[in-house]
Amino acid sequence: MSTPSTTLIASSGSRGHASQRAAWSAVGSLSMCVALLIASEFMPVSLLTPIAADLHASDGLAGQAISISGLFAVFSSLMIASVVARRDRRRVLMALTVAMLASLVLIATAPNFLMLMAARALLGIAIGGFWALATATIMRLVPAPSVPKALGVLYTGNAMAVAFAAPIGSYVGGLIGWRGVFGALVPLVVVNLLWQWRSLPAMPPDADATARRTNVFALLKRRNVAFAMVGVMLSFAGAFSTFTYLRPFLETRTGVDVSQLSLLLLGLGLAGFAGTYGASALLGRHLYRLLALLPLALAVTTLAFLGFGYLLWPVALILIVWGTLNAAIPVAWSTWLSLGIADEPDAGGGLLVAAIQLAIMLGAAFGGLLLDHLSLTATWIGGAVMLLLAALVVGSGRRLRPANDGAGC
Repeated sequence: MSTPSTTLIASSGSRGHASQRAAWSAVGSLSMCVALLIASEFMPVSLLTPIAADLHASDGLAGQAISISGLFAVFSSLMIASVVARRDRRRVLMALTVAMLASLVLIATAPNFLMLMAARALLGIAIGGFWALATATIMRLVPAPSVPKALGVLYTGNAMAVAFAAPIGSYVGGLIGWRGVFGALVPLVVVNLLWQWRSLPAMPPDADATARRTNVFALLKRRNVAFAMVGVMLSFAGAFSTFTYLRPFLETRTGVDVSQLSLLLLGLGLAGFAGTYGASALLGRHLYRLLALLPLALAVTTLAFLGFGYLLWPVALILIVWGTLNAAIPVAWSTWLSLGIADEPDAGGGLLVAAIQLAIMLGAAFGGLLLDHLSLTATWIGGAVMLLLAALVVGSGRRLRPANDGAGC
C-alpha cells in the first residue's frame, strides 16, 4: 500500500518527467524552425538561374537575394534584445516564425524582383532575430548541464538544412518550378508554428534584465567579449571565404561533373551531423580547447585541398573532414555564449549573430576578391590564414573567460 508521502514523491517524479519532455519538445520545435530558416535562406543558391530568368534579372542581381537577407539579419539581431526585454519571449519567437511564413508566401508569389527582395528582407529579420534569441531561450528551457546537448539538437536542424536544402531544392525545382519549392515550405512552417504554440512555455521578460537594458555594443567593453568577437569573425570569415567558392574549385581543379559535384556537396553536408554530435559530446569538458583547435584543424584541412585538389577520392575525404569541423564551430561558439555572457544572453546573442553574419558577408567578398584578382589558390590560402589567426586569438581560452571565472577546460 502506498503512503501519502510515496504518492507525493511519485506524483512529483511524473511531473518532473512531463516537464522534461515538454522542455525537449520545445527544443525540438526550435530545431525544426532552424532547419526551415536555413533552407529558406540558402535555397536560392540552387535555384538562381530559374529565378533570374522568370523575374527578368541577371544571375548576379538574383544573387543579391541572398545577401540582402544577411544584411537585414544583422540589423534584426542587434535590435531584438530590446524587443524581448519588454515582451514574452514565446510570442516574439512565434512572431518571427510568422514573418518567415509571410516571406515564403511573398517569395512564391512575387510578381517582380522588387517584391522578391522585400520578401527576402523580411526573411532576414526572422533569421537574425531567431538566432539572436536561440541560445538564451535554450538556457531558459533546460538545466545548465543540458545546455550543450540542447544546442546540439538545435544545430542538428541546421545540419539537416545544409545537407539537404540545395540538392532537394534543385531536384524539386526541376519538377514543379522554383515558386513551387518555396510554396512547399509553407505548410511545413505552419506545422512548426503549431508545434511552437503547443510546446513553448510562457517566458515573460526578466525584471532585472528589463531594468538593465544593456546596449549590445556595450558588451564589447568586456575584455572576454571583445576577444571572442574577433575570434568569431575570423573563424566564420575564414570558413566562408573558401566555402562560397567550393564549386568552382571542384569543377576546375578536381574536374568533377554535375552528378559528382552533387554527391560531394551532399557528403559535405552530411558530415555536418558528425560535427554537430561530436561537438555536443565534447564541449561540456573541452570548450576552450575546441574553440582554438577547430579553426586550426579547419585551416590545415583547407590547405590540404591545395595539395590533393586534383584527385577525386582524396578531395572527397577532405570535404568530409572539412564539413565535420565546420559544423562544430557554431555549436562551440553558442556554448561559449551561454557561459561567457551568461548574465546578458539576449544582448550577447544579438552581438554574436551580427558578428557571424558580417563575417560571412565579408569573408565571401574577400574570397571573391582574391579569386578575381589572383587565383583559387590565393582564396584558399587567405581563408586558411584567417582561420589560423582565429586560433591564435583564442589561444588557451583564458582571454575568453568571464572575469569571475578562473577555472575551465
